[in-house]
Formats: sequence, C-alpha cells, structure tokens
Amino acid sequence: MRFDMKSLLAATAFAAFLSAPALAQAPAVVPYRYAATTPSNCVDPAGFPNFLNQMRREAQAQGVSPRGLAALDGLTFEIGIVRRDRGQKVFTQTFEEFSGRMVPPRMGRAVQMMKRHASLLSRIEQEFGVPPGVLVAIWGLETDFGAYLGDFPTVKALATLAYDCRRPEKFRPELIDVLKIVDRGDIDPATARGAWAGEIGQTQFMPSSYMKFAIDYDRDGRRDLVKSIPDVLGSTANYLRGHGWQRGQGWGPGQPNFAAIQEWNKAPVYARTIAHFAERLEAAK
Repeated sequence: MRFDMKSLLAATAFAAFLSAPALAQAPAVVPYRYAATTPSNCVDPAGFPNFLNQMRREAQAQGVSPRGLAALDGLTFEIGIVRRDRGQKVFTQTFEEFSGRMVPPRMGRAVQMMKRHASLLSRIEQEFGVPPGVLVAIWGLETDFGAYLGDFPTVKALATLAYDCRRPEKFRPELIDVLKIVDRGDIDPATARGAWAGEIGQTQFMPSSYMKFAIDYDRDGRRDLVKSIPDVLGSTANYLRGHGWQRGQGWGPGQPNFAAIQEWNKAPVYARTIAHFAERLEAAK
C-alpha cells in the first residue's frame, strides 16, 4: 500500500502539538512537497533527540505505555532513508509494460499458493467476500508472497521520516501508530524490518492501516502481519472490505470493486495490475 501527500493545511494543524524548539528543528509547515526538489539536509540531525522526546510526550498522551515508548530509545536519524525518499522516480511504465514485468514471473508461484492455502482462502472469502485471486495477487505483487519484506528498521525509518521536512504531517501520526502496535505486542521493535517508508508485513501495511484493519485471524493473541499467513490474508481482506469491497461484484476497471483496489494503491497502473493478476488467478482455479 501507498499513500497520497496531505495538504499544507493538514501540516499546519498537526504542528500545534510541537514545542517551539522542535518546530525550529523539524518544521511541519514547509515549502517542500516533491521528492526531486527537496534537499536531503533540510533538517538538523542534532535536533533529533529533542524531537524524539516530544514524540514520547505525544504518544504518552495518546495512551502509549512505557513498553511502546521504549521503541524510541537509542534511535538515530538515518540519512539513507531520506535519500531513498528523495530518490523516488515518477512512475512512467504503461500498464502493459508493468503487468508484463510483474505478473508472468509470479503466476506459477501464485497458483501454488492458491492451492496450498485453499481452505484458508475459502474461509476468508466466505467471511469478507474477497475472492482468493485478489488476495494472492496483492500478496505476490507486494512481497513475492512474503519472500522479501524489506531491510529497514521500521521504527527508525518512521522516526526519520517523521522528523524530515518533506511529509511530517504524514509520518508523525504513523510513528505514533507504530508505537501503539509495539505497545500491543504485535511487533518487536528490535527485529521489525520492512520497506524504507515504514510499511509492515507481507502485504505492506502502513501503521495507520495496521491499527484499523489488522486482525488476529489465527486466534493466537497477536495481529502478526509478518509471520502469520492467516493474519496477513485475513487483514488484507478486512482492509478491502473496509474500503467498500462488495461481495460478488467485479473488480476490473469500471466495476464496483475497482475503487477498493485503488484504495490499496492509488497508482492506476498498479491497481490495474492487481485486477489483471487476480482475474488470471481466478480463471486458473
């Protein structure tokens, strides 16, 4: 999953909780919106510890206990994550190019996964109305069915982007949410690793989506989107249902459920590729 940039007005509203020193180091209202035109050195790393202290106070005010707050201990500002943010390229591939590159190499493995987890996928479809092909398509495109989740320390990545100047109004709430997830015991901050922008698990949930839609589908007491395939697939179906998925309706462009797929990923080419991949998987059942 990815997200759209918020408005500068949202940044202004969120900045109200920050102290004057913190604002001086990491202003929430900035003239930077686009990766290619934002310098990597727009904040002073020396102010990062003070920023973390401010975030601790904000998280505590939102009910995060010492267990979750401890995830901020010892963090350092990671300029490599900022460079990843600045290095984003405009998506220029056509649907035919992108789907042709992403779908055929994953098709065989996806069919295997459909068969291996047929009982689980059937149960999820009965409960949420989302067909197996849709879930397996997302799973394959996001992380190759859990084979590669990313190498960046999740909490450090989110803290760095929350302090950075480009999208603080997006990442500061995400940082608070990941502390809440740690507080609940769903992830271990010492070992949690993922994509550079803080996505978590086998279908790449941002912490805010994790908080809203992750479920404990295997009933083991944790919402584990890293290792539990039932939790991963059940939570993905729950996300789609939460974004308007309609049981029994189509999901291709122009059909009722395509809007829910676009909520998963707003890039039109990516959303069409999910739909196309899912259609092929359903046809192969």
